[in-house]
Amino acid sequence: MVELREIDRDNFGDVLDLSVSDEQKHFVASNAYSLAQAKAQPECVPLAIYSGEEPVGFLMYCMDLDDGEYWIYSLMIDQKHQNRGYGRAAMRSVLETMARDAERNMVYISFEPNNVAAKRLYESFGFIPDGRVMGGEVVYCLRWA
Repeated sequence: MVELREIDRDNFGDVLDLSVSDEQKHFVASNAYSLAQAKAQPECVPLAIYSGEEPVGFLMYCMDLDDGEYWIYSLMIDQKHQNRGYGRAAMRSVLETMARDAERNMVYISFEPNNVAAKRLYESFGFIPDGRVMGGEVVYCLRWA
């Protein structure tokens, strides 16, 4: 299965080496950009996605300062590791973490409207469109009990 791990000096370079295919690059910010964003915005939590001891992807979420809700800012699986269930497992793990927060009952995510794979994945978890488009991306929301 997968494990979400903190990014530190030992795995920083490995996370930077992860990439999606050229056809997917317009769907997700680079990991370098996301790590820089996390440095500038300490409310962001960047995590490496591991299968055993191998890094296979990257996920970043935050508690948004504007609306006080969770947002998943980035989810990417390296092009060599796609279609193995790693994205689904990482999403399940981060959602379980968020659901333990008794003060919150929702999470947002946004993505490019023509990213069919992302839409299918997010909808399979119960995310639904909330009607907004931000920066050219559709915004979806998931609520739990």
